[in-house]
Amino acid sequence: MKAWQLEDFGLDNLKQVEIKKPEINEEQILIKVNSVSLNYRDTAIVEGIYTPDLIKFPFIPVSDASGEVVEIGSKVTKFQKGDRVTSHMFTKWLEGKPKSDEPSHALGATINGGLAEYMVLNANAAVFSPETLTDNQSSTLPVAAFVNWFSLVEYGDIKAGDKVLVQGTGGVSIFAIQIASALGAEVIVTSSSDEKLEKAKELGASKFINYKKYPDWEKEVQKITNGNGVEHIIEVVGGSSIGKSIDALAFQGNIYVIGFLENMEANVNLFSLLSKQAKIHGINVGHHRSFEEFIKALNQIKIEPVIDTIYSFNQAKEAYEHQAKGAFGKIVIDFNK
Repeated sequence: MKAWQLEDFGLDNLKQVEIKKPEINEEQILIKVNSVSLNYRDTAIVEGIYTPDLIKFPFIPVSDASGEVVEIGSKVTKFQKGDRVTSHMFTKWLEGKPKSDEPSHALGATINGGLAEYMVLNANAAVFSPETLTDNQSSTLPVAAFVNWFSLVEYGDIKAGDKVLVQGTGGVSIFAIQIASALGAEVIVTSSSDEKLEKAKELGASKFINYKKYPDWEKEVQKITNGNGVEHIIEVVGGSSIGKSIDALAFQGNIYVIGFLENMEANVNLFSLLSKQAKIHGINVGHHRSFEEFIKALNQIKIEPVIDTIYSFNQAKEAYEHQAKGAFGKIVIDFNK
């Protein structure tokens, strides 16, 4: 089969190769991959930023893939040949608290991922693709969409009428706008672009802050909410943004630290943290049970993923370059293009 392998850190070391099609054990399924989508995690892995100590070269990157079951193990009862399925990044985190070794069982890093014509998935870690979405759309869900559902629903117990602050308009943030709006929340979005804020309005956001015009955006959040703050913050920036998020928060509100675009380290004013009684959650996607619940919900709430650009399989490097520069929505690689 054709595959892309990372042979060392750096995008120049991502090579297209011909390798043997993988074999499955009795509890696995073989997927003909039709689509994958890229996340910041995928770029960070290539650049040696994300779990570099766990990496063993060469390997096939990308965690988020959708396709069709073409072979099933002898003990597999959940799936049949021809089923449309989507990957779950953590192949062994089925429910409850994660074990200490979960990162060692993650697709697209320590386990071969989806950037190949065929991939192996544990049957108890794959999910049926949503009936309402194509493979291109379904491939955008496992990280960028699900991480918001896991944050807001599993940790935050979000309720209609809650206020949610979303930072930026990248892939994770756009899904945050869509999911929070679909769940009845009022969504405030920050961006440096008025044009992107206008697009965010079309997706369900109702309040907008251009942080170039208002660098103290946390004060604008307090103005918008009449000094009450927001119950939920999707924190994708990291670094100095964490302190601002605490100041923008409602009492006993939730900050979900999903990304670290600015910096992986942050200085926090502990008095602000204590006085707000803030709940700061480190989020690393979520478990399989919640992912299945999210997929079922998607068949009801009808969210349509926003895809910025679709590349072909041979354009994988161009897709990575685009992902690194940023996009409005998701970057998808369509194997049939």
